Amino acid sequence: MVKAVIVIDVQRAFFEPEPLPANAEATIENINRVTVAARAASVPVIFVYHERPQNGLFADSDAWQLQKDLITGADDRQVRKTTPDAFLDTDLQSQLTEAGADQLVICGFASEFCVDTTTRRAAGLGYRVELVTDAHTTHDKPHAAGEQISLHHSNTLTSIMSFPQKVEAVTSQSVSF
Repeated sequence: MVKAVIVIDVQRAFFEPEPLPANAEATIENINRVTVAARAASVPVIFVYHERPQNGLFADSDAWQLQKDLITGADDRQVRKTTPDAFLDTDLQSQLTEAGADQLVICGFASEFCVDTTTRRAAGLGYRVELVTDAHTTHDKPHAAGEQISLHHSNTLTSIMSFPQKVEAVTSQSVSF
């Protein structure tokens, strides 16, 4: 098994203006714990960047950049996307194939949109997925707090039995490389 870490949409546009996502600081710390451990084990780290030109989120703009407290490495990879699915119309799958990855460790933003959609797509494509339950988050919504939304999606995604591979729940401290 060859792993790759996928960090989804942890960009300034989503993490720096108020209100912050639920548990934003802890989520960043937990993502850093995962990515630092991955790099130490020579596991590829791929940062996925969302773009919404129609809403002013342009590639390479200040808002598009990674959140300032994320630890990055010189060999980290990038994927640019325009939908909640990090595989759709991107080179993510070719990067994973190039790296020989068949197991993904997924974390990031937003639990109910991009993390959920990318996790489902990865599992449907046959990747073994570890969802880092303390390293994904979202904003509060009128119907539920961000923390509740993230918990719901962690529990839902790891309960689905119909994918070729079952999505596993892990924490930033229990993921191993």
